Parts: sequence; C-alpha cells; structure tokens
Amino acid sequence: MTDQVIQRNFIEKLNINIAMTKPGTWFYSKMLHHFDRAMLRMSKGRTTLTSVLTGLPMVTLTTKGAKSSQPRSVPLIGISDGEKIILIATNWGQKHYPSWYINLRACPEATITTTSETRACIAHEADKAETERYWPQAVMLYPGYERYKARIGDSRRIPIIVMEPNLPLSHR
Repeated sequence: MTDQVIQRNFIEKLNINIAMTKPGTWFYSKMLHHFDRAMLRMSKGRTTLTSVLTGLPMVTLTTKGAKSSQPRSVPLIGISDGEKIILIATNWGQKHYPSWYINLRACPEATITTTSETRACIAHEADKAETERYWPQAVMLYPGYERYKARIGDSRRIPIIVMEPNLPLSHR
C-alpha cells in the first residue's frame, strides 16, 4: 500500500458519502451484497456494483461456514498490500462481528477472488504494528471506517484481517 491521493468522480464521492450515513449504511448493508453478487456473476467476476458506484477495490472472500462447514462467499473491500489482501471487519458499524470474520476465526483457510485470479489464503488478525500501519491506509481509502468505529464505540474492537496467499487456484 502506498500513500497516494485517491481521485474520485462525483458519483463515487456521492455514494461513499451516502454509505457513511446511518440510513445509507442500513440500506447498503441490507441490499448491496445481493446486487454485488449478481453483478459478479454477470461480469464473470470482473466487477461489483459497489466498485462501479464507489471506485473501491472489491474482492470476493469465500470461507467455510463456522457451523455449517459450507462455502460462504461475500464481496468485501479488499486493500492490496503486495501479495496480501487486507480486510476490515467493521460490519457497517454494527455492534456484532460480521459472519465472515467469525468463519475465518473458526477456519482461517479461505479463498480471495480478485478481478484476475482466485487465490487460496490463510487469514490472521493484524498485530499491533500491522494495525497501526493498515488502519490509516483503510481510512484513507474509505473514510466511512472512522464513522463505523465511532458508531461501534467500546462495544467491540474492529479486527483487521490479513489474508496471506498460498498458491493460485486459477487465473482468469
């Protein structure tokens, strides 16, 4: 990750600002992942509605369900750091952890699908040094993380997950 100025167009800025509000967060948290999954299917994994509307880098995380052991896929903001992908478990500022985080705690083996490949990964929670490095980068990319942190308050911490790659499963 590099310190860079992020250029966004009007539509991207508008959608990011909407996503940071309580009503926007509520709507997007309930609906956006359905649209993202559909757009991923239609685009053969190349894009999501979220990335089109916000310019944010999206990945698809596939975990094993903590209780069911069945595959569970979810589109998420994925922050690249070389070969690693960084995920922020804000759950839209809700008081409980996202399901994908609970799944990774139960089984840290997962896959990350980007626009170019699907890669097997091992997840670990960022240590203090990694957190100090990644949090400012995440907030620079998506300022909503700070608002989510304020909403969550002291009810829970926000885990930062580092996805370390194994061998690629497939290239697109």
